[in-house]
Amino acid sequence: MARFDLTPLFRTSVGFDRVSHVMNTAMELERQAAQYPPYNITKTGENDYRITLAVAGFSRDDLDITLEDRVLTVKASRTEEEDENVVYLHRGIAGRSFERRFTLADHIAVVDADLVDGLLHVQLQRVIPEALKPRRIEIGTREEAVAAK
Repeated sequence: MARFDLTPLFRTSVGFDRVSHVMNTAMELERQAAQYPPYNITKTGENDYRITLAVAGFSRDDLDITLEDRVLTVKASRTEEEDENVVYLHRGIAGRSFERRFTLADHIAVVDADLVDGLLHVQLQRVIPEALKPRRIEIGTREEAVAAK
């Protein structure tokens, strides 16, 4: 029996426990997996997550973060001005424009974003509405129910 590595399916989904949605987006996620820039997704607490993107060479003004319909999009647009006097022996530092998308689960909120030492940190938090939180139901007696009517 063949074993399947499902790691690529979870690379850009934060807070999802529903396999069906992940399976429906598997092809798109695998296509994105090899794209620039590299990133990490970490769980920093019970309901807290962090997406960290390596965006060395980009300033705050170059970056744009949007959230629309549970899709977090990080874009960078910058035109590189080529210096004709520079001869690269090796050019490994990418500075090209990019767009990276992350699908967020229900009730995942973007808390803030920071750019520190070439790393863009986007803080996320699962915010469960009061109506969906577990609640304790008190058990009464038949006499209390009759008296209440």
